[in-house]
Amino acid sequence: MSRPIIAILRGLNPTEAEAVGRAILDAGIDRIEVPLNSPDPLNSIAVLAKAFGDQALIGAGTVLSVDQVETVSDTGGKLIVSPNYDADVIGRSVALGMQSWPGVYTPTEAFAALKAGATGLKLFPGVMAGPTGLAALRPVLPEGALVFAVGGAGPENFDQWIKAGADGFGIGSALFQPGMDVTEIADRAHRVVAAYDKAAG
Repeated sequence: MSRPIIAILRGLNPTEAEAVGRAILDAGIDRIEVPLNSPDPLNSIAVLAKAFGDQALIGAGTVLSVDQVETVSDTGGKLIVSPNYDADVIGRSVALGMQSWPGVYTPTEAFAALKAGATGLKLFPGVMAGPTGLAALRPVLPEGALVFAVGGAGPENFDQWIKAGADGFGIGSALFQPGMDVTEIADRAHRVVAAYDKAAG
């Protein structure tokens, strides 16, 4: 069963990418983002896309330019996540058949991103908006608009976010930190999935 969770692997190295990807996928998370400010991120994305591209959505985070979108596409990535709203980045991602998840914080940014063709919205930083901020934003968004909470959302408060209208989550340090043993990553991934399943009912 696929969960609406994006694993954010900031700091991932290409040499560990396949083992980490397998651990996360086996736990039940099939969306993986390697932020571009990681060491050698394009190689990590290429490794993940080659190994798991037919069973998982693989791509990049912290994508800030059209050039970066095109480079990620060339490596086999299909997911573009950004910390900000940029119409050109969204447009190019969609044109290349990739999912686009721009970071938004205000209604203005949310509507602009959806108008530009975003697949869904990354509410970021989630810790600043909080579930109450999302609950206030949710009623004005178009029906069917997807909102993933990122930053300040995790196993300890999935239930609050879901009640506020979150469709999914991006999970970073609660799941992966550089230098972490694969066994611990697998354990954390299983705990994240179990907490989500419980919160989602």
